[in-house]
Amino acid sequence: MTQHEIGPYSTARAMRDAVRAKEISARELVQLHLDRVEQTNGTINAVVSLDPDRALSEAAEADERLARGEDVGPLHGLPFAFKDTHEVGGWRSTSGSPLRADHVPERDELVVERVRKAGAITIGKTNVPEFAAGSHTFNPIFGTTVNPYDPSRSAGGSSGGAAAALASGMVPLADGSDMGGSLRNPASFCNVVGLRPSFGRVPQWPNPNTWETTSVQGPMARNVEDLALLLSVQAGPTSRNPLGQETPGSVFADVEDLSLHGLRIALSIDLNGAFQVDHQVAGIVGAQRAVLEGAGATVVDEAPQLAEAEDTFRTLRAWHFQASYGAMLAEHPDGFKASLADNIRAGENLTGHDVARAYRQRTALAERMRQFFEHVDALVLPVSQVPPFSADQEYPADINGQPQETYLDWMRSAYFITVTGCPALSVPAGFTQEGWPVGIQIVTAPNTERRLLAIGRAIEALTQAGQRRPSL
Repeated sequence: MTQHEIGPYSTARAMRDAVRAKEISARELVQLHLDRVEQTNGTINAVVSLDPDRALSEAAEADERLARGEDVGPLHGLPFAFKDTHEVGGWRSTSGSPLRADHVPERDELVVERVRKAGAITIGKTNVPEFAAGSHTFNPIFGTTVNPYDPSRSAGGSSGGAAAALASGMVPLADGSDMGGSLRNPASFCNVVGLRPSFGRVPQWPNPNTWETTSVQGPMARNVEDLALLLSVQAGPTSRNPLGQETPGSVFADVEDLSLHGLRIALSIDLNGAFQVDHQVAGIVGAQRAVLEGAGATVVDEAPQLAEAEDTFRTLRAWHFQASYGAMLAEHPDGFKASLADNIRAGENLTGHDVARAYRQRTALAERMRQFFEHVDALVLPVSQVPPFSADQEYPADINGQPQETYLDWMRSAYFITVTGCPALSVPAGFTQEGWPVGIQIVTAPNTERRLLAIGRAIEALTQAGQRRPSL
């Protein structure tokens, strides 16, 4: 592939290989993406704290290292914009909060350090909701990130800037984090791929709540193979986190070929009536039955019983937010959006018994999933219960006429899976009649990311939904 064949929608692997082969320089590749940002970001508002001069300077240094014959990393020369909740040394990192509007950390956090050491070139940050709370990306500093497929709609969140930047061709790879769906929901809304890994797969440092096990970091990309490339850099053991898994990240660099023939796949629209699902979303998810059966899989109408997931997630989320931001809220009572302040305060009255109950329920949920996956290879269900909603709303007011009382209600399809501890992959599946993207969530047993990625790539190749680009 020559320089002239590399474009903003080329795969990350093709871009990386072209830089290594000196068919395009890192500086030219970064400039190509900076041009794309200039063309599209004014509408989408996905990339923030952009610094073209610093990015081009980093790219020039990358070209010099390659010219000297030095060993280069697996992401050498690829432009990258980090989620604005992830600290990048020397770069403004606001977390979408006015309380951190001028925050410039001195060092990289681990997930950033690994990506930069692998050769990626920092061009800026990606937009987030305030402190990554909620699955719609807006904040008082940078405003709202909108959907590349329809700028009147939400890009999701909290990794909404990352997903929208990927879908717009502004970056070839992106990072994110996920507590209640923040990697998966924006991937579904923006027709890209997002992985919530098993806990400890991508170790976090520094983290004042290392032992809290609902929030993870992970990769996003436009296809499963590129996502696996980024996961191979993010994952792997570290002495800085006692819960990090020992499996080296390099095992994820290549996705194994897998036939769906003979696999037993459970398909569920609503986990046995556990939540409402928009009719069009339900239709797209239900249509996967024919896709899977056409590839030789056995599709069964089964779903695990996850009734405790509601109380478990909401208790642990409130506990986490109170521990993280309670002191800050007390000092700045008007410094938070109302929904986030309410969630923080919900943790104030939790008792040790409440938290213990939540963890006992997590244990029961995990055991139930272990038994479920003894006779099923994967579970397929909606990522989000709704298609992209209006960007003017904080969250969808109703689903099929049923009111959604809080900004969490419509995210059950994602956060019910969170508290099972299973890895979950969002893969493009289709579009509503309005042209809004809808993804499916593929779930496998804990610590089976290689298997999950192989299944995801096989389904991705069948649907081809991820090949449809926005008309920007």
